[in-house]
Amino acid sequence: MFKLAIFDFDGTLVDSKDVGITLYNRLAEKFKTRKIEDLESLWKLPLLERLKALNISLIKLPGLIADMKKEYEHSLSYIEMFPGMRELLLELKGKGHSVAIISSNSESNIRDYFRSKRLDVLGTVLSPAHLWGKDKAIKTLLRVYHLRREEAVYVGDEVRDIEACQKAGVKIICVDWGHDPPELLQAAHPDYMAGSAEDIRSILARYPG
Repeated sequence: MFKLAIFDFDGTLVDSKDVGITLYNRLAEKFKTRKIEDLESLWKLPLLERLKALNISLIKLPGLIADMKKEYEHSLSYIEMFPGMRELLLELKGKGHSVAIISSNSESNIRDYFRSKRLDVLGTVLSPAHLWGKDKAIKTLLRVYHLRREEAVYVGDEVRDIEACQKAGVKIICVDWGHDPPELLQAAHPDYMAGSAEDIRSILARYPG
């Protein structure tokens, strides 16, 4: 049975897409990038192609992410959890499972958000410095919690989450409501797909770890 549930934050637990777009467009002029105007077309592209379409170079990316994290804290009150996720987290904690988060967002933003929602479920929160550093963060969590790979499961919403889990040897449940569309996720071969919090609950109930 699994002992640790690792979640992504934005796009998996919370619906922050509109806030993220607003913050990004506000910073676009500063970083000389293109504003997001045609979200539907952009959403269908792999991450690196999205960055290219928006004129976001890997050199600009760290500064842009840092500024977005700073601005994000002022928007916490506008962000809601996806349906059923609050109840799922409380249920996991109540059953004795540990809950951790790995996110490109900052630990302070995430903990402030959970405090504002009176949701006392979090263990470790990691915010990798590199956008593609989640595999190392997963391995760090396994060491912190003294777990084998099969005793942890990851819940995320992006292809890079799948790639990180494949590198770390941890199974992943991908949600179909996040940053990457289902067709991109399926092409990357996640272990499970979920269309609701209830789907995640059902998968975890029969999780083979």
